[in-house]
Amino acid sequence: MARAAVKAKQQARAKAQPAKARPRGRRRHSGGGNPNQQLFFVRLRRGQKWLYALLAVVFAVTFAGVGVGSGGGGLQQLWTGIFGGGSSGSVSKAQGEIKNDPAKGYRDLATAYESNGQNALAIGALQSYVGVKKMDANAWAEIGGLQETQAQKYARQYQSAQQSAQLADPSIPFQPAGPLAQAVGPNAAYQATAQQASARASTFFQKATTSAQAAVTAYKHAAKLHPKDATVQEELATAAEYAGNTPVAIAALNKYLKLYPTSPLKSQVKAQLEQLRKAQAAQTQTQSGNGH
Repeated sequence: MARAAVKAKQQARAKAQPAKARPRGRRRHSGGGNPNQQLFFVRLRRGQKWLYALLAVVFAVTFAGVGVGSGGGGLQQLWTGIFGGGSSGSVSKAQGEIKNDPAKGYRDLATAYESNGQNALAIGALQSYVGVKKMDANAWAEIGGLQETQAQKYARQYQSAQQSAQLADPSIPFQPAGPLAQAVGPNAAYQATAQQASARASTFFQKATTSAQAAVTAYKHAAKLHPKDATVQEELATAAEYAGNTPVAIAALNKYLKLYPTSPLKSQVKAQLEQLRKAQAAQTQTQSGNGH
């Protein structure tokens, strides 16, 4: 019994002793990497605690500053701002889809352009899309909304250019009136600048008008495809009023009230209709007076 107990103790000590050293040579990691990298990062973490503290502060400031976690895509926006994001990749991918599936390709291309804020290119892609899917009323309405946005942008640029044209010749308020003004003529020093600014204003005005009219046309397509959709009629009325097409705006608002008689905006729409009718009557009277 004593001999058996001694033998058991010897076996226990043998198990407790460390395993024999492995043969010399670089130990290979099961994943193909170097396990000493883990030791490196452990030593770095122990010796550079101040660096980790600094990174924590930077991350906290970034979290609050760019709105990470607020639903605004702050970190994604930061990444996009630094590295350019994947917008160009989305455009390229959509362009590659067009050959095999034109409808999906143009639809995805329009979405990619809209995500990039390139509304003019998005309009072109959507116009190609409805060339394939002519009965997609939502796409027509989307074109109308983008065209209306473009019209508003050009209108703001027109106003700015018009102000620049007025300020381009500061000598105008000091010019004499009547026959003397004709004799003196414009100030040659500012005339060229004023003409350039005026030309820019005219260009923006034409672009705003064209875009507004295109929005009306697109909404008309949507309304034709969805004749019982009150929302489309409201959008058509807004675009038509912005484009100065009073008859179309009046007709669309009348149809809106017919389709949606319990609208919470009923009183406002009726008041708007009254103003449009007055404007149309005044315009008709002016045209009749000019005709005579």
